[in-house]
Amino acid sequence: MAKPRIFVSSTYYDLKHIRADIERFIREFGYDAVLNEKGHIAYGSGESLQNYCYKEISHCDILISIIGGRYGSSSNADYSVSNQELMTALEQGKQVYIFIDSAVATEYKTYRANKHLSDISYQAVDNIKIYEFLDSVYSLPKNNTIHEFSNAHNITSFLKEQWAGLFQRLLNDESKKREVDLIQKLSETSDTLNQLVEYLVNEKQGSEAAINTILTTNHPIYNEIQRLANIHFRVFFETGAELASMLKVLGFVKIMNDDFEAKENYSSWKFPNNKTKAIRISHKIFDMNDEVGHKLKLLTPRDWKDEYIEIEDGLIPF
Repeated sequence: MAKPRIFVSSTYYDLKHIRADIERFIREFGYDAVLNEKGHIAYGSGESLQNYCYKEISHCDILISIIGGRYGSSSNADYSVSNQELMTALEQGKQVYIFIDSAVATEYKTYRANKHLSDISYQAVDNIKIYEFLDSVYSLPKNNTIHEFSNAHNITSFLKEQWAGLFQRLLNDESKKREVDLIQKLSETSDTLNQLVEYLVNEKQGSEAAINTILTTNHPIYNEIQRLANIHFRVFFETGAELASMLKVLGFVKIMNDDFEAKENYSSWKFPNNKTKAIRISHKIFDMNDEVGHKLKLLTPRDWKDEYIEIEDGLIPF
């Protein structure tokens, strides 16, 4: 099984004990640690050594950048090798965690206040370029994790919480994926229902009663009423009268006539505890000539129109 590969970037001699602790922590998690001094990076003869480090980052999933008081080897006029490793990971869109030595972070505030002066010496760093680089680090977008540390435990504790959060997010994303799959299956079910009814009608392989039963049981009005009226149980009715009775029991208040048979081509019901919001139900989905409760017309999801059931808001309370 593939494991996350985690690149540990820092100067070596001043932070070698920190690096060793971080490597042990990563391996205890079951992940692969990539450290230059442990021979984890394959070098060739075609390019400079640091370029192979930068290339190795493309094969890693996470980069941990540890910034201490030593500048280290120069990569170019602007950055050291470890600085360039961080910038390379950012350019490649890798998940990056940046840790800055507490003493360096504290003195950096002094540097910020006096950076216009040229005759100041600093105690926490061996090269002012570290503070110049921190200007770039602190100006990164806020979604990059920057954290101060005094010892390796500060780093490992923070990473443990972060990785637990990533795992929880993965589980949550998987749950949402199942919801999307369910919606897709429901959509496919609606299409299948239409195809089944059309097949039975065209091939005359099902009786009218069987077709009516399929359409009644899967009528799209049930999901729409349940969703728009915020009803937390399955809805089923076969006539307008039955729908009216159900809404009354749930606390909805009829706006116009007390019975379902209104002169208008729709009926409106005010929501319980919200006198300015109503659900409007078109009479086009009922057989208004039916004398026994106004029977529900049989519709497939393909025949359904959003205008059949709508929400009205901003009504004048009575």
